[in-house]
Amino acid sequence: MQTNLRGKDLISTQDWSKEELDTLFDVAFDLKRKRALNQPHAYLRDKVLAMLFFYSSTRTRASFESGMAQLGGHAQFIESRTTQISHGDTAKEIGEILGRYTDGLAIRKSDWGEEGQKYLREVAEASRVPVLNMQCDYYHPFQILADMMTIMEKKGDPRGLTINVSYAYASSYLKPMSVPQSLILLMTRYGMNVRLTRPPEFKLMPDIVEQAKENAKKSRGSFEILDDFDAGMKGADVVYAKSWGCMLTTEDNDEAFEIGKKYTDWITDEKRMATASDGAIYMHCLPADRNIEVTDGVIDGEQSVVYDEAENRLHAQKAAMALTMA
Repeated sequence: MQTNLRGKDLISTQDWSKEELDTLFDVAFDLKRKRALNQPHAYLRDKVLAMLFFYSSTRTRASFESGMAQLGGHAQFIESRTTQISHGDTAKEIGEILGRYTDGLAIRKSDWGEEGQKYLREVAEASRVPVLNMQCDYYHPFQILADMMTIMEKKGDPRGLTINVSYAYASSYLKPMSVPQSLILLMTRYGMNVRLTRPPEFKLMPDIVEQAKENAKKSRGSFEILDDFDAGMKGADVVYAKSWGCMLTTEDNDEAFEIGKKYTDWITDEKRMATASDGAIYMHCLPADRNIEVTDGVIDGEQSVVYDEAENRLHAQKAAMALTMA
């Protein structure tokens, strides 16, 4: 267990060592147990977390606010359009100033390209308090930490398990690549056999794919890329099929939607889930396009763990805040 995480940023799970991540999971499970037993755990009494949102959220805002309250502190909700950011406040000024007012900064900024990731790094460089990534264009670390917690709870030791991180069609909007990219990075750290299943137009960032390959080598897991939806499902212990945009193929939204329509049959249904391993679980970060990305029968069925997964956002985030802000 690591005891020197106070003040450490969490922008990507790649920034933390395996031992540091293990510490976070240990604390997260302990905090989950304490909440179940109604045991007080106000480790952040009188501490303040600034939460800066550049776009909307359901689970992220609710879980961070609840987590800070349960830890004895306070979370400030700051919507970017109500600030002076549009009138000139820079990333450096946000880091310098909010870092002096608060004990931690959490930021949600996802714009395709480098803007969101670059912004978080610039704030972190200027801030005297830890910066937590609530989602950017590259990474969604807290979602993926919650995902790993859920896999550990439902399937035990993740080493040797096969996870299918798959594209699925959605018609609602062009969803970020941050979830699948973060999934392949973290799951390969823990010795899983990771399948990235996607159509040729829906590639992930090459440098992140290379990092996942290197992670798999170090952990003695495996990493492979497939382009057949059904092949990715076959024999998987964990099915994590969700939509993301084809940003590396085109930056034109209309063209991207047309490309997506070629893959409307990439839907997780009962027949597909039946080809996964015995006891396989279905995961999704939510919200899902029901009966487009996944059928009601799957997402509401016995193999689905999406609500336990969503709950674990609370516990993983509390662990990170307690370790970095105490």
